[in-house]
Amino acid sequence: MSSETTLTRECAATMIPSGQVVNLPAGTRVFITQTLGGNVTVRTEGGLFRIAAADATAIAGHHATAEAAEPAAGEFSEEAVWGALRTCFDPEIPVNIVDLGLIYDLAVESGSDGRRVVDVKMTLTAPGCGMGPVIAEDARQKIARLPSVAEARVHIVWDPQWTPQMISESGRKALGLE
Repeated sequence: MSSETTLTRECAATMIPSGQVVNLPAGTRVFITQTLGGNVTVRTEGGLFRIAAADATAIAGHHATAEAAEPAAGEFSEEAVWGALRTCFDPEIPVNIVDLGLIYDLAVESGSDGRRVVDVKMTLTAPGCGMGPVIAEDARQKIARLPSVAEARVHIVWDPQWTPQMISESGRKALGLE
């Protein structure tokens, strides 16, 4: 997917791969390269950028996808947490962070009030990736919106080191590795 459009208003964007936040001015020509998890990856003359779902309305003609919707109300479950994590994507790779093999641990503690604290340990495909905190925050926010979650924490860890063998079968298929 690569469609050309423009920004209708100034919007914040995160430079890929540095993770630096900049403002792209109204009228900037952008080529949409990925629209997964509600966020949009665009290419401009200045490089590659991730525009968060909250600012995606600045992209002329772009409409939010169902993946960007708020989680459905209902009972909390560990599967709901995994589902939220499956809506998080590296802005350069069209496979969710679960199928990329980036999630190493998921722990849920229940408080006396019935609300949960969710801790996730995740890694990145490369230690120097400036997008790591951005991806982790996206995951944290999506988990925090689940029913009865009091707190969500996402920790970036480096042990064990990620390898391509950690990609799930469906992830490998999506990437054309099988």
